[in-house]
Amino acid sequence: MKNSKRVIAGAMALLSAVSVASCGSSSGSDSSSSYVDKVKVASTDDIATIPDGSEKELEWLSYFDINPTKKEPEKRTDLTLFEEKGGKIKYSQTSSMNKYDKLAARLMSNDPPDMFWYEQSMTFPANCIKEMFQPVDDIVDFDSAMWSDVKDVAEQFTLNGKHFVAPINFLPGSVITYDKSMIDAAGLDDPYELYQDGKWDWNAWYDMMSEYVEGAAADEERYGINGWFAPFIFQSTGKTLITYDADKDEYVSNLNDADFVRASDMLYDIAKNGMYYPDWVGQAGDAFKKNILFYAMGPWASTGTHSPKDGDNWGVVPMPKDPNSDTLYTTIDMNAYMWVKGSTKNDAMKCWLECAKIVYTQDTYKDIEKEKFFVNNPNWTEDMYNVAYVDLVTDKFTKIFDPGYGISTTLSDNDAATNDTKEAVIPYLYTSVMKTDENGSQYTWTQLKEQYKGTVDSELKTLNDQYHAYLEKNK
Repeated sequence: MKNSKRVIAGAMALLSAVSVASCGSSSGSDSSSSYVDKVKVASTDDIATIPDGSEKELEWLSYFDINPTKKEPEKRTDLTLFEEKGGKIKYSQTSSMNKYDKLAARLMSNDPPDMFWYEQSMTFPANCIKEMFQPVDDIVDFDSAMWSDVKDVAEQFTLNGKHFVAPINFLPGSVITYDKSMIDAAGLDDPYELYQDGKWDWNAWYDMMSEYVEGAAADEERYGINGWFAPFIFQSTGKTLITYDADKDEYVSNLNDADFVRASDMLYDIAKNGMYYPDWVGQAGDAFKKNILFYAMGPWASTGTHSPKDGDNWGVVPMPKDPNSDTLYTTIDMNAYMWVKGSTKNDAMKCWLECAKIVYTQDTYKDIEKEKFFVNNPNWTEDMYNVAYVDLVTDKFTKIFDPGYGISTTLSDNDAATNDTKEAVIPYLYTSVMKTDENGSQYTWTQLKEQYKGTVDSELKTLNDQYHAYLEKNK
């Protein structure tokens, strides 16, 4: 359930972000009714109209619609632009659970759709190697003004020198939200000020949680942290559990990396020393009511219906950095559309990708998005917004992606997991030093490595064999 909530929330984030073309229609407020006029001002001269004679309708196979629906009646800006250029989206519905099975069946019957949603789980490299998708190099120029800002990330999604993912925009996978009144009452430093001073690292984070928990009264329960944070601590080292080794030209395991020992030791101590609240909490306000100092989750859990109320004084910071590194790393959620293998609608697909991307390229659109955000979240501050929606998605942070989420069903696909927590091996490894076995004993990193090393190595060998076969076939 927890994983499903995160997946659905992440997918819906793009829908809410670009549904600005008519966002004044439902609220009736003067402040939001100006969005339509602002959208019309933005230039789309760099996007070519789909030529006459080209197929103009793209089939979108997904579990959510791009077109307006009864639940989401407002037309998205990217869709408005696409239709102005002659395009149209046909929605073919599937489910989040069987989307790849449906796509595979369509490909087997030589009836491919045109577009598919990028997801961290299984899209790349596994299903690109299986030739479910085709490269975008014929329709995307990563050296152009529109795409150059995502070129570095696109380079992480290449096979045989070809780019398979054209990132549309980035969204923070998780941020740390806190209540400043709790920080002040405990006599702690403001984490945002530490972040601004370059001092927001593992040590500062751990020490604050420890001091807060130890300061509890005899009849009071306090916790340091709840939510989705463990993978980001590992990855703040700049490394991921699985990585592509260019010298070997294959995907390899980092299970034995010394930096992961450091990260796992700290996460182990957080749980061991009673600072971790392990149960699901669905919004920041509920976490603070439970005397949890830090709440780690995607911004969806502290915005909209979960946003701070009048009188609240919240703050937001990124995940703490590795104290041994001067570089700020983040693993971040990415929105992108995959071009399905066999689709020949080059002109329409190129137009759609550009209409989707321009919303996050031109300042006019970005200003509209920000204005709408503050209409809906008036108790967020500029500092909070800049951390979550500016700093983390710009070059201030180096963006890294773990290909381990796209290796195999065993390693990568939570929907196929058979263990009690319904997590595939890679996501399970990132969090499991904070868990206990059936006897209540906490797992150690050494135990986990020994238990899963054989599985990881075996799945990587299978993937690498498939990868090299793919390279041979596509010379």
